[in-house]
Amino acid sequence: MTQEEIYNRLTQTFREVLEDDGIELTADTKADDIDGWDSLTHVQLIVAVEQDFGVRFTSREIMKWQNVGQWVDCIMEKTGS
Repeated sequence: MTQEEIYNRLTQTFREVLEDDGIELTADTKADDIDGWDSLTHVQLIVAVEQDFGVRFTSREIMKWQNVGQWVDCIMEKTGS
């Protein structure tokens, strides 16, 4: 899976969970950049992404994430992309 494919799938997941078809993710996107991305939806996003990509994130990994690019890096590591 390419980085672009991961971003496309991740964008779709964010749009579904946050119910906002206008979301466009970049490597630098942070929670503060997206309306409705709060602590509750953060957990919902994690669960949805784990299901979508068939991966599991550790608490340590999640705590390190500063932006979407780090999510993508973690997904790439876990999927062997």
